[in-house]
Amino acid sequence: MKVNRAIAYPKEMENLKAEVRRLRSFVIGIAGKDSEGEYQPEFVEEMLKASKEKPAHKFKGRKAFLGELRRRRS
Repeated sequence: MKVNRAIAYPKEMENLKAEVRRLRSFVIGIAGKDSEGEYQPEFVEEMLKASKEKPAHKFKGRKAFLGELRRRRS
């Protein structure tokens, strides 16, 4: 019996998408563990996304960094 590939591929794609979602969740779960406990998955996703963004500012030293923190706090 011959299988119609046009029908089989969308089902395979949905299966692959579901598997990728499960794997992503698993990896984030592992990355979210440390010696103090577990991080919230939403926090881990946000931090991973932020780590890929271009930095808004480069600091030349600790005084510049602390000065920026103080400025933002006010």
